[in-house]
Amino acid sequence: MPDVPSIPENEQAYGLQGVLEHSFERTRHDGSGTLADYIPELAKADPERFGIAVASVSGEVVGVGDVDVPFTIQSISKALAYCLALEALGRDKVLAHVGVEPSGDAFNAIVFDALSNRPFNPMVNAGAITVSGLLAEAFGAEAFEVVLDRFSAAAGRRLAMDETVFRSEAQTGHRNRGIAHLLKCAGALGAHVDDAVDLYFRQCSILVTATDLAVMGATLANIGENPLTGSAVFAVEAVRNTLSVMFTCGMYDFAGNWAFDVGVPAKSGVGGGILGVVNRQLGIGTYSPRLDAKGNSVRGIAAFRDLTEEMGLHVFDPTNRGSSLLSAYRR
Repeated sequence: MPDVPSIPENEQAYGLQGVLEHSFERTRHDGSGTLADYIPELAKADPERFGIAVASVSGEVVGVGDVDVPFTIQSISKALAYCLALEALGRDKVLAHVGVEPSGDAFNAIVFDALSNRPFNPMVNAGAITVSGLLAEAFGAEAFEVVLDRFSAAAGRRLAMDETVFRSEAQTGHRNRGIAHLLKCAGALGAHVDDAVDLYFRQCSILVTATDLAVMGATLANIGENPLTGSAVFAVEAVRNTLSVMFTCGMYDFAGNWAFDVGVPAKSGVGGGILGVVNRQLGIGTYSPRLDAKGNSVRGIAAFRDLTEEMGLHVFDPTNRGSSLLSAYRR
């Protein structure tokens, strides 16, 4: 790997773009990992693609690399769909069907909480399919349009679904259908199995870019308001609850290591994306389709580690001042 000059001590003068460029150079040479192949269309991705984008709550957007290359959002959709369900149906209704505990299992595990008979959390497939079922019940035939509209509002532009990926998922997603049937049997899923799974496959097939993920993250960081458009996208309480579950469960059975090393709420997807949220400050989006054994983007994880270390973004980093609300109260 070639030497990369260190970032000057005065990072503000150097600029956010420069910080991203250095992180990109430090992490782009890692060629480990493999493409997701259990969804045939995902195995056709260009493994060399790599992009990092950041959006601030003040509306600044910067990026480096393949930040405008479209890919399907996949499991990152789970976080946004959960936020929508919390807002539309209420916390108690959603919690009655889906828990908030880390499972320690793989994202596609067919395992429910033995005490409650619910999925452990909404960031694994079982919980996400349950959330999709709740949305299908609430919005009926318009459910996907509601989801797409809200995702688009979070990104600040009109998004679309990749029909080819959707068909690929629908034709090969037997395990997810099996999970849905078990959920129905356990009483966690009220909607018709086909309706829940269809909505789940469709939301996972929405096309985004790394820049979109950064803006979506900034919308969550900005307590639900898109900083580019000024639109109110999600309710404040729903955002708080969603970020909490993203922090503890968003990176599957890597969530503990992620919280320890990176320390920001995040959600990954097998399409190669990672969305991260630095509360009241930034949204971060990365794209690199080579995945590790846990289904997370290899270079995406490396980029997040580098950025959070370089800029002191870990939630418990002493240099991360976060919101100025408390200091305002002290005046």
